Amino acid sequence: MAQKTGNARKANVPSATRRLRLGLGIMLVFLLVVGGKLFLVQGLDVGGMAEAALKNRLTPVELPAERGRILDSAGTVLASSVIRYNVVVDQTVNTKTESFRRLETVDGKDTLVKVSRDQGISELASVLGMDKSALTDALTGNQRYYIVAKDIKPDIEDRISKLQIPGIVTEGTSKRVYPNGSVAGGIIGFLKDGTTGQAGLEQTQDEVLKGTPGKRLFEIGADGLRIPVGVDQLTPAVNGKDVKLTLNSDLQYFAQQAIQSQKDKLSAEWGTIIVSDVKTGNIIAMADTNAPDPNDPGKVDAKDRGVRAVTAAYEPGSVEKMITAASAIDEGKSSPLDRFTIPPTYTVDGQTFSDAFEHGTEERTLAGIVGYSMNTGTVMVGQRLSKDQRHDWLQKFGIGEAPDIGLPAEATGILTPADQWDGRQEYTVLFGQGVSQSTLQTVRAYQSIANGGVMLQPRLIDSYIGPGGTEEKVPAQPSRQIVSKDTAKQVRDILESAVTEGEIKEAAIDGYRVGAKTGTSESPCDDGKSGFCGYTASIIGMAPMDDPRFIVEVVLQRPKGSIYGITNGPVFRSVMSQTLRTFNIQPSTGEPARLPQYAK
Repeated sequence: MAQKTGNARKANVPSATRRLRLGLGIMLVFLLVVGGKLFLVQGLDVGGMAEAALKNRLTPVELPAERGRILDSAGTVLASSVIRYNVVVDQTVNTKTESFRRLETVDGKDTLVKVSRDQGISELASVLGMDKSALTDALTGNQRYYIVAKDIKPDIEDRISKLQIPGIVTEGTSKRVYPNGSVAGGIIGFLKDGTTGQAGLEQTQDEVLKGTPGKRLFEIGADGLRIPVGVDQLTPAVNGKDVKLTLNSDLQYFAQQAIQSQKDKLSAEWGTIIVSDVKTGNIIAMADTNAPDPNDPGKVDAKDRGVRAVTAAYEPGSVEKMITAASAIDEGKSSPLDRFTIPPTYTVDGQTFSDAFEHGTEERTLAGIVGYSMNTGTVMVGQRLSKDQRHDWLQKFGIGEAPDIGLPAEATGILTPADQWDGRQEYTVLFGQGVSQSTLQTVRAYQSIANGGVMLQPRLIDSYIGPGGTEEKVPAQPSRQIVSKDTAKQVRDILESAVTEGEIKEAAIDGYRVGAKTGTSESPCDDGKSGFCGYTASIIGMAPMDDPRFIVEVVLQRPKGSIYGITNGPVFRSVMSQTLRTFNIQPSTGEPARLPQYAK
């Protein structure tokens, strides 16, 4: 029996060993699994836990980009921005922090230095120029967001950031400034909430002007304090580009004063003036009445905050007779001295036309028809063109096509297809009724005649200037030949003769040859009423005629009083004279055109 018992014990030994080994194996596997997991988490961080924890500790502060400036052609600042900061405190963090650490350079080495709250407040008060006790009160309390100081300059903000005071952050803001007030106010526009373009070029050029914000990223511990040796990254802001215009701000101011005075004198609803460079298409001045001051645009009605020179389309009236004359000449259907027998009234296809003045049957030249603005004679000339030709020539001169100079809501005007014209409209379009266009569209048409028949698209934006000063010229749009050079010369002679021999003598300027045309049209009611409510009166001209350089158009909407007593000639003469002086244009030397107005 004893032998059997001994043998049993011997038999149990391997079994116990196996159990021990099995237990140890299980423990080793467990340790390997746990160790592997720790290695993955702490070493490889496959799940990104460390990165996520870091992200939770990072606090970003946006650094605003400086908005680009808007400049006139000489570099005069019309709009600029300044970057400012607000200093903000989380009082719950600052109040409970008796001391903090920050990284400083000591004896040429980066060293963690312990700073007391009192010392930090003293340093901040010195930087801000504040009383220490007042600053202490501002930092103390239980408010999570409290503005300590406003409108801090960037260099001061940088000094504050380096203090690393717990609970203190800076918030960037941008202030837009318009130093010339209402000069070109509608063109420049203004900002919404101080950041986003709301009108004018501020709106259409917003992406160019605003730039790209930067960012400062630093690490905050669980206690809300900035970690001195933690992440501190700076991504600088990229400032916006400057937008340089073709405008001359001095001439812009002069034109605004001139049209505002005329509008007030005649109690008109509004007025506008455009000055354009014939050789380049550049807009030198574009003045509207009641121009807004972008610093406070709310002081004027919303309807006055745009640029009517491009947004308002109206029937141009007799200034369109230039297009009729040019079309007939270029088609070989007439010439400046072509003879027309004109009765007191003229009837065609059941439609009767008369002139603004009474006359008997007269023998007139084409020059005389334009020079005395005769509707009857204009219809006679236009009859030599087919209906489609009349439409196509208006279209060729840019009627129905927005100039696209970079401003909001540019009008295309109304040019009805020829097959939709009624029996009267097919003739009234010849003298600027039954068709509508903006002031700039009319200026563009006349520019082509002044420029040897070549139409240049108007330009308002000359170039973009990057933060580093690199200037990028805005390329001119393709030009197009509208009429022949010879046709353009004949039409210029007609326009000059309208001043020397015709009824537009008020446009004459001593020492300079001038060509001009006036226009008057009925203005449709815009308050829901049918019919017409007043008139639109305009004059457009070019000078000097020996080598035309500038176009000036003056438009007045619904002036009060008899239309026969209203004239914009003196305003045209004043603005054109100022323009010639501004650009030092030498007086004319050649003999002016004097085409006879009556046929012999």
